[in-house]
Amino acid sequence: MLGSDTGTEVTAVEAGAVVMARHFLAQFGGRLPELVMFDLDGTLVDSVPDLTAAVDAMLLEQHCPAAGVDKVRLWVGNGAAMLVRRALADTDGIKESEVAEPLHSASLRRFLHHYGRLSGHYSRLYPGVKAALQLLSEMGVAMALVTNKPGEFVPHLLRDLGIDGYFVDWLGGDSLPQKKPDPAPLRHLLVSRSVDARRSLMVGDSRSDIQAGKAAGVSTLGVTYGYNHGQPIAVEAPDWQADNLEDFFHRVVRERV
Repeated sequence: MLGSDTGTEVTAVEAGAVVMARHFLAQFGGRLPELVMFDLDGTLVDSVPDLTAAVDAMLLEQHCPAAGVDKVRLWVGNGAAMLVRRALADTDGIKESEVAEPLHSASLRRFLHHYGRLSGHYSRLYPGVKAALQLLSEMGVAMALVTNKPGEFVPHLLRDLGIDGYFVDWLGGDSLPQKKPDPAPLRHLLVSRSVDARRSLMVGDSRSDIQAGKAAGVSTLGVTYGYNHGQPIAVEAPDWQADNLEDFFHRVVRERV
């Protein structure tokens, strides 16, 4: 029966959280997932300040106006090449498909150069992230990282943020020929870890994450605070939503006991 020991009424929000946690556990047979795969940017880390600094440095080299945080926040989520393409298209007032390939290639190189020196300078973990990772680790849940960020930037960023020790594996946007929303990276991790898709969870903030999870046959958890091109994550219809990962997984663990 829903309610506290003192008999006070449970609020609608608390009741909804209980129902959600119980549904989550039911999906995994009353247990926690064997493998949780996390997106990085917009899910665990607010990396837009670093990305903005690199994009603006690239644009200023070309004597173009800086894009700024608000625009870059709408452009992230599909890898560095698409981020640069969107920045160039916005600057010239053209479609992304109309960006000249020589300009795109040269600009991408300069963006990667700047991001290499700036990555981690301004990025911060979202509230509740480290506590959630610690909780899942203590509960024996294996965790992996699936990001569209170029792989060369992943290890040092995880170290700088103090979360590198939580993951059994990770894949960057160039680790495989395909990247999210293609399900190939998720399927690769499922095979490498010998985990059934039905015992796995994908956690992300964007349509690429949710689409990849659904296509791979894994359950999906969408965070409400991420980027997703300015759209609420609810429009992607994840199985569950979370405002704070620590709160979500603590609720699940409490209901499991």
